[in-house]
Formats: sequence, structure tokens, C-alpha cells
Amino acid sequence: MWCIGMKSSAISQSLQSLSDSLDLTRPEVSVVVPVYNELESLPQLIESIAQTLTANQLSYELICVDDGSTDGSAQLLKQQAINHPHLRAVLLRRNYGQTAAMAAGFKYARGQAIVTLDSDLQNDPADIPLVLAKLEEGYDLVSGWRKNRQDAALTRLLPSKVANWLIGQITGVKLHDYGCSLKAYRSELVADMNLYGELHRFLPALAFIEGARITELVVRHHARLHGRSKYGLGRTFRVVLDLFTVFFMKKFLTRPMHVFGLLGMISMLSGTALGVYLTFLKLGLGEDIGDRPLLILAVVLLLTGVQLFSFGLLGELLMRTYHESQGRPIYRVREVIEANVKNIKQEE
Repeated sequence: MWCIGMKSSAISQSLQSLSDSLDLTRPEVSVVVPVYNELESLPQLIESIAQTLTANQLSYELICVDDGSTDGSAQLLKQQAINHPHLRAVLLRRNYGQTAAMAAGFKYARGQAIVTLDSDLQNDPADIPLVLAKLEEGYDLVSGWRKNRQDAALTRLLPSKVANWLIGQITGVKLHDYGCSLKAYRSELVADMNLYGELHRFLPALAFIEGARITELVVRHHARLHGRSKYGLGRTFRVVLDLFTVFFMKKFLTRPMHVFGLLGMISMLSGTALGVYLTFLKLGLGEDIGDRPLLILAVVLLLTGVQLFSFGLLGELLMRTYHESQGRPIYRVREVIEANVKNIKQEE
């Protein structure tokens, strides 16, 4: 009886797992919208998204993440959630930034695909079916390209062009428009990405690190109708710093010793070479080296080399802790193909 009970329990657990994996209530698409002081735009945006997805017969959920708005956007979302059963309002305790808002939206998203767009009505919700159709062609991420962008030329367009070129050169993911919020993702790709700081601008590069297939699609862009942009030239410095982070993650995430160890070895070898030269001058030629700047440089290079080498070892330990504590493999499997067991037995 005990064995029968154990088997029955195992079967019950298997059926429950199968039921969870085949969740019929899971929507086809989750639309994630970060919101920060967009009170005037929200009603039209919510209605437009609902009309578009309903007209295309797509099951969906709309997740609006209020990032500590102070203009009444949070209260409006509460009211809208009562009238729109597909709307889920996630209200953050304070303003954390767009990256945190998107991370929160990704966490609560249950859709098979996830689409993100801004809440200021500059992205057109009518383009959502287009990026989803492109996603179905076999891509993991479809990034919007605001080819005819309706923004100020000097303060928005020029810095954006420079940033897009620089990001493409450093990360190897060459897109025309990294800053476009209208993007479509496969849900399994988003599950593999962890967002910190202000890395939302580099989502295609982060997806590329995870082995994603990426493309871009021309989308519409409208002039801002309400309020003013939350971005300006002041974010350029932060973008450059984040770009260094992404570059390091792309090249050395699983092997930090390769960069710190290499720099440490170069520094130590340079310091050693200078030390040998100074020793020759002192012992071989009898010259005084106590007041030579090269002596200080040699000592600094040796100490710097030891420190860099130590950073590499610490980085290796942290990397292993990061992957092993979360059970994250250092690889990503796209597909597993197995031969038919029945055919194998027949051949044997």
C-alpha cells in the first residue's frame, strides 16, 4: 500500500507539473509599460493597446509599472485596473529608474512573448502586432527602429546616433536604434537576463550575451503630445559607464582572470624588468639609483601587478559564487533533438 501511495503521489505531481506547463490561462503576450509622471497620456495609451490587441485577436495582459510618479499616475492606474480586467498595475514605493521598472514588469509578466514600450505615446501600440509577427520568424528579440524619429535634432537625435554607433562597435550588436523602447522578447530570454543599474538601454547587448537571435524592425514614432522628456544630455556620462560594464560582461563574465590576470602579469613583468635594469646600474656600474623616478615606478608596477592579479582571483571566486548559488549554467541551450527511441530499438 505504501508503494502504491508513493506511485500515486508521483503521478499526481507529474500531472500537476504538466498542468502548470500547459497553463491555458497564460496570455500570448504581456505588454510591459514603465510609467513615470505620464498622467495625461495613460488613458489613451491603455485604450489604444486594448483596441489593437483585441482587434488582432491576441490574448494579452497589460502591466503598467508606476516608478514613483508624483502627478497622480499611480491613482489613475488603480482606477483603470478596475475597468480593464487585462490591466495589472505594479506600483513601486519610490522612483527607482526605468531599468528597475522594466525588471519589475518582466517579473510579473506571464505571457509567451513580452513587448515593452514607453508610456508617452511616442511609440505606436499599432506596431505591437508587427514586432510579434517578426518574432515568430524565429528571432528571440525584435528591436524597434525609429527611422523617422520625432525628437529635437541637437539634444536627442545627434547624441543618440553617436551612442548607437559606439554601442554597436563595442558590443558587436549593431542596431540603428538602441534607445527605442518598443521591443519584443521571448519570455524564456527575459528569464535569463538580470537587470541592474541603468542597463535597460543595453538589453539587445545583454540578450546577445545570452545567445539570442536579434533583429530590428522599422516602427512609427510620434511627437510628444503631453509633458516633456525625462531624458537629456546629462545621461551621456552614465551611458558610457554602463557601456564599459556591458563590454566586460560580454568578454569576461565567466573568465575575469583573463583580463585582471593579463594586466597584472604585464605590470609585474614591467616592474621586474625595471628592477633588473636598476640592479644592473647599482651593482654593475656602481651608479646611485636612490633618487631615480624609475625606482618608484618599478615598485608601483610590482605592487599594482600583485593587486590586479588578486582582483582576478577574487573575480573568479565571485563568478563561481554567482553561477553556483543561483544554479545558473555558463551556457544556454537553444534546442535538444533526440532520436526516436522506437526507431533505435528497431535498428538494434
